[in-house]
Amino acid sequence: MSATTPPVSPSPKPAKKSWLTRMRQRNVLPGFGLSMGITVFSLSLLVVLPFAMMAYTTTQMGWSGFWETISQPQVTAAIKLSLWVSFLAMLTNMVFGTLVAWVLVRYEFWGKSLINALVDLPFALPTAVTGISLATLYAPNGLIGQWFAKFDIQVAFTPIGIWLALVVVSFPFIVRAVQPVLAELSVEFEEASAVLGANRLTTFGKVILPELLPALFMGAGMMFARATGEYGSVIFIAGNIPMQSEILPIIIISKLEQFDIQGASAVALFMLMISFVILLSINIVQWKLSRRVGAR
Repeated sequence: MSATTPPVSPSPKPAKKSWLTRMRQRNVLPGFGLSMGITVFSLSLLVVLPFAMMAYTTTQMGWSGFWETISQPQVTAAIKLSLWVSFLAMLTNMVFGTLVAWVLVRYEFWGKSLINALVDLPFALPTAVTGISLATLYAPNGLIGQWFAKFDIQVAFTPIGIWLALVVVSFPFIVRAVQPVLAELSVEFEEASAVLGANRLTTFGKVILPELLPALFMGAGMMFARATGEYGSVIFIAGNIPMQSEILPIIIISKLEQFDIQGASAVALFMLMISFVILLSINIVQWKLSRRVGAR
C-alpha cells in the first residue's frame, strides 16, 4: 500500500499594497512625503488660492450678474477677437516655429548660436517694449508700415497688429518645445525612408511629424494660453477700438479702472474657464499621441 501524499495547503495571497506604498517603492530617493507636501502647498498658495478668491468675488454678483457681464456686446466681441487671433497666431507659430527649430537642429552654419539666442529674445524683453517697437515699425508712417500703406493695408491699430504682436511674444514656445525632440530624432529614420523610395513630403508626414506632434501640441497649448492673456505688447498696437480691435485683457483693465472689481473678476473667470478647457483638450490629445508613439 502506497503512502498517500498529504494535501498541499494553498499559499496565502500577498496583501495588496496601498498606492502610497507602491509610490514609495518606485522612488529610489527618499522624501516623497515632504516633497509632495511642499508641492501641494506651493500650488495652493500660488495657483489655487488666487483663482479661488477670483471665483469667490465673482459669486458675489450672482449668476444673473455674471451672465449679464459676459453677454455684453463689447465683452462678447472682445472674447471672439481674442480667441480667433490667438488661434491664428498659434497656427502661424506651429509652422514657422517648427521650421526654425529644424534649421537650428539639422544644419551647421555661421551665426547659429546668435540665431538660437535671438529665439529667446521675446522672453527677455518687456512686453511693453515689444509693443512700442512693433507699433513704431508698422504704423502707417513707420519704416515697414509705410510700404503696406501704399497698397491700402494697415497693420498697426487693427486686428492684424494684434496677430503680429501675439506671434512675436509667443514664438519661443513652439521652437523650444520642438527643438529637443528633433535633436533626439535620429537621421537614420529619414535615410531609411528615402532608401525605401519615399519622397521628402512622405518622409516628413510619416516619419518626422508623428514624433513631433506631442511636443508640438504641448508648445501650442502654452503658446495659446500666453496669447489669450497677453496685454503689454498688444495695447500699443491694437488700437483698442471697441467692437473692432479691443481684446479681452483690455476689457478687464478698463473695468478695474472703473472700480468694477466684480465685473473684471467675472470676465477674468470666464477667460480662465475657456483657456482651461482648451488646454485640457490639448493635453488630452498630447497624452494620446505620446502613448501611441511610445507603443511603437
